[in-house]
Amino acid sequence: MSITLDVACTEQHFEQILQLQQQNWLGAISQSQQVNEGFVFAKHTVPLLQKMSTYLPQVIALDGGKVIGYNLAMLASMREELPILIPMFDEFEKARYKGSPLKERKYFVGGQVCVDKAYRGQGLLKKLYHATRDRLADDYELCVTEIAVNNAISLKAHAKMGFEVIGDYHDGATHWNVVAWPLS
Repeated sequence: MSITLDVACTEQHFEQILQLQQQNWLGAISQSQQVNEGFVFAKHTVPLLQKMSTYLPQVIALDGGKVIGYNLAMLASMREELPILIPMFDEFEKARYKGSPLKERKYFVGGQVCVDKAYRGQGLLKKLYHATRDRLADDYELCVTEIAVNNAISLKAHAKMGFEVIGDYHDGATHWNVVAWPLS
């Protein structure tokens, strides 16, 4: 097994991200899998991933050319691109970090992170986040995202990474934690 980290740049990379996303999507897995393995909430498209990649690197983990993990990143200015995320962006407008409004800070949005089931427990989440940080720390202070409170696996993994809960909200269907990770 020879795992490498790279930036998604081909249609094949984007299609493989979507395949991995579908395998871990909330609407495609059982309640038991959601509890025991975690899940992803939003569904992207190849054109959206390509657009995101024009602004920020979409870091991927590859094994033999196959995407086995990814860490998506997006700008707050892309709030309208994925309507399901608009409530998250609205919360970011209200959130505070270390006493100051988040909107006054330079941050990018953690668009989604996922590691193939067969590769979990090997530190890939950390490697994906660190590879993203290494590419963006000169321009951004924070990575900010939201995690469903009922996604205990993701909350635990992000807390271990150093993400801090800076807020929470309920969108009418789901209770969310807004989390931030300092890049330095």
